[in-house]
Amino acid sequence: MSFMDSIRTCFSKYVTFSGRAQRSEFWFFALFVFAGQIILGIFDSFLFGTVTTMEGGFQAQTSTPILSGLFGLATLLPMISVAVRRLHDTDRSGWWYWLALIPLIGTIILIVWFASKGTNGPNKYGSDPLGGSGYDDPNEGTYSASSIPRAGDQG
Repeated sequence: MSFMDSIRTCFSKYVTFSGRAQRSEFWFFALFVFAGQIILGIFDSFLFGTVTTMEGGFQAQTSTPILSGLFGLATLLPMISVAVRRLHDTDRSGWWYWLALIPLIGTIILIVWFASKGTNGPNKYGSDPLGGSGYDDPNEGTYSASSIPRAGDQG
């Protein structure tokens, strides 16, 4: 899934907590949200904040993060829903997302789960988003029957 497909999918499934999400869908959308917050935070600092120049650089700050705040509100539910769907892909309940409330350890556990490979084939949360049937043999169906008897066969 491409970067733009991921963003389109996450916004089209704005509050869809059922189904599964592949790794690229989750991580591309997380990158989009992270980059958007950084860029809009910079704009907020320059547009609505104070910029202090000093020798060797400048310091920008704001107490009214209007643009990044609106962006955060607009992406909050899609980010949570894609995270829940990503947990479903690893065959875990979306309720495990509450681990995020445990400082540091919960976040580390979630990152590991988000980065891990999803289950092959369908699971209780839906079909495989990568289209896998649950068996990863690329040569399936191309083998011919052997005339050589197996060890232990009598005949």
